[in-house]
Amino acid sequence: MTARQPQHPSVAVGEETFAHLPSGLDICHQSFGDPSDETILLIMGLGGPMGWWSTEFCTLLASRGFHVVRYDNRDTGRSTKLRHHRVSRGDVLRAAAGLGRAPYGLSDLADDAVGLLDSLQVEAAHVVGASMGGMIAQLLAIDHAARVRSLTSIMSTTGRRTVGWIHPRAVPTMLAPAGRTRAEFAAGSVRRGRILGSPAFPTDEAVARARALETYDRGWIASGVTRHMLAVLTQTDRTERLRAVSVPTQVIHGTRDLLVHPSGGRATAAAIPGARLLQIAGMGHDLPSQLNDTFVEAIVDAAARAR
Repeated sequence: MTARQPQHPSVAVGEETFAHLPSGLDICHQSFGDPSDETILLIMGLGGPMGWWSTEFCTLLASRGFHVVRYDNRDTGRSTKLRHHRVSRGDVLRAAAGLGRAPYGLSDLADDAVGLLDSLQVEAAHVVGASMGGMIAQLLAIDHAARVRSLTSIMSTTGRRTVGWIHPRAVPTMLAPAGRTRAEFAAGSVRRGRILGSPAFPTDEAVARARALETYDRGWIASGVTRHMLAVLTQTDRTERLRAVSVPTQVIHGTRDLLVHPSGGRATAAAIPGARLLQIAGMGHDLPSQLNDTFVEAIVDAAARAR
């Protein structure tokens, strides 16, 4: 089941296709707009397939004169699943205590993004990341600076453990079983959304359920979410390295974010020279459709500063 989204009549919407990376991974992606325009690369967060960047949002962004690309990270959606890396909840607890190891790290996920840009023959893109995607986007700007025109980091953090922490109330939500069936998964996802979402910008329950069912049907696997968690929990502090980022940067964070404390956004903006910080009152840890225009304006502004 796929939630229907309004599309801008002047924006071309591409079919989902795969980039076959030298690493052996297949990355599923989709584009909006004219490939001859500057590219905006959208990187989603932990366990989220590319559909969490809604079609409505992507077409709105493309209508501003950009080639917009969204994709499934490894272990999500239709991209390659690394099931041979067996993980458990115990691994998560050890990593949270600073003792664990991860099958792959955020830098590997950043390398996937570079591989996708190579496949698309895109020399450099305006990079936008949400949550874990923001962490990946930051690493692109640090380790692959020539591939990044501008950076927008949404509801993310620097990797320093003293900022961007998870609220204790959100911990049981993140560790709760996702459900054994499609219906249980959808119900659990809706419940998590009520806790982690934006109090001032609530998502309609029917929309949230449709998105959850689409997430499940695209190839959701619990072990993939766990591997993402391990990549986040074992990340290093990027604060000092972020000081070398020179591209125009926009940081966006909600004041009611329980999963990544707003201090993470403030620390990111403070670390990157010239970064602009947009704090949105009442926004939690999601991308509510009511804020699409706000997000688009901020992203387009960062891109304009790059020109």
